[in-house]
Amino acid sequence: MNEQEIFDEVLGMIRLRRHPRARRYTLRVENGQVIGTLPVRGSEREMLAFISQHRTKLQELLTRNTTRRFDEQTDWQTLTFHLRIFRCPRTSFYMTLKEGILHLACPEATDFGSEPVQKILRAMIGRALRHEALRVLPKRLAALAARYGFSYTRVTVRDMRTRWGSCSSERRISLALSLMTLPEHLIDYVLLHELCHTVEMNHSQQFWLLMNRVTDGQAQKLRRDLRKQSVW
Repeated sequence: MNEQEIFDEVLGMIRLRRHPRARRYTLRVENGQVIGTLPVRGSEREMLAFISQHRTKLQELLTRNTTRRFDEQTDWQTLTFHLRIFRCPRTSFYMTLKEGILHLACPEATDFGSEPVQKILRAMIGRALRHEALRVLPKRLAALAARYGFSYTRVTVRDMRTRWGSCSSERRISLALSLMTLPEHLIDYVLLHELCHTVEMNHSQQFWLLMNRVTDGQAQKLRRDLRKQSVW
């Protein structure tokens, strides 16, 4: 089975597979990524048109598949803090980050099954993630760039729901808040991936040779491990 990856500004990285048994073009969302299957002799242009036709639906599926629910039983560890959600005698939501624990206090009558409550929790946790991501990720990126001899013009941290990071042709790197939920070695893999794009903008053989050079030959293994992860 032949595979390749393409980048879509809305949907993020899309994996395309040519399968000998495929008779038509199909799309699905798996582990926060769009996967397209096409016949061996299928046209990439037709597949791209098929993706464009279903872009809105795919975006909805990506959001639905990557939305985490939060409640008192949530056991969630990020790079810099562990989340603790609890009810207490108060009338408003409150959070504090102290000694590696994000304490999120909720009113006693909180209904965790309510969508408005989930939006409140996500917004609060998102603020904590952003604070920590801005504190940690730019420094980590700079350290890796210095170590391996890369340069970039700018780094931003954003709440991206369909990809872990991106790099523009002007060597501007964007990093997702969700990186803070990954194991450290996968965070570094994504940062190195974007740094390699400052040299090779596509996913050519030269790009993967460069990736292997900076990951001690582990690029494909790390890539597979990252595919098992989903944004928060």
